[in-house]
Amino acid sequence: NDNFVGVLTGKGISFGGSLIRTEATGYGVVYFTENMLKHIDDQVKGKRCVISGSGNVALYAAQKIIHLGGQVVAMSDSSGYILDEAGIDNEKLDFLIELKTKRRGRIQEYCEIYKAKFIANKRPWEVPCDLAFPCATQNELSLDDAKNLVKNGIQLVAEGANMPSTIDAVHYFTENNVLFAPAKAANAGGVAISGLEMTQNSMRLSWTSEEVDQKLQDIMLSIHNQCVQHGQSENMTDYLKGANINGIIKVADAMLAYNVL
Repeated sequence: NDNFVGVLTGKGISFGGSLIRTEATGYGVVYFTENMLKHIDDQVKGKRCVISGSGNVALYAAQKIIHLGGQVVAMSDSSGYILDEAGIDNEKLDFLIELKTKRRGRIQEYCEIYKAKFIANKRPWEVPCDLAFPCATQNELSLDDAKNLVKNGIQLVAEGANMPSTIDAVHYFTENNVLFAPAKAANAGGVAISGLEMTQNSMRLSWTSEEVDQKLQDIMLSIHNQCVQHGQSENMTDYLKGANINGIIKVADAMLAYNVL
């Protein structure tokens, strides 16, 4: 159903699919993060956030963070990252969306319009922040990056890309009591909306973007709660453990249902 992404328009859909499919993975990872923080009586609002990447996942994660009151101070592409200490607001983000999705420009151009620094050939994990969102590519966040983040007081890391943290980095986060949202749970929003697309198309339904967004929020909350159920420990929730156990249970249940076991 990703084939429907290309027919999304500003006002609706020409041939099927779901509204906000383009935004779904980025929105979903932030919804998952907000649920993690709510679980410890906290919230995204007021948090200093760093995002790697500037594709759809990163751009729309930034949009949702801004909407929830967080401050995005850094984003990146393959040439380096920008650091905007004043924070990327909606106007600045609109510029980035235009730059990266339509003009296919380099992120350094942001610094020609707005007061910000460009740091070439580096990833943004050296920037002090509360929340980190690796949304660029696999294995982009190394053990050294994890050490930098922990040293600078990171509270939570949520994976927007597919397995962006190396296994050593993941272990370092858990050893240092950093809340860690693994990609298999946190970036499920895009796949979830693909499932909704199949439902809409087969039933000839047309949902508004608000309806789809609410369904996405409900799905990410359900995934979060299942991770908590299977990953709760004495001190904090191990979301990686919870996601792994929940996934194994789902596979085992399916195998039993189909009499494979």
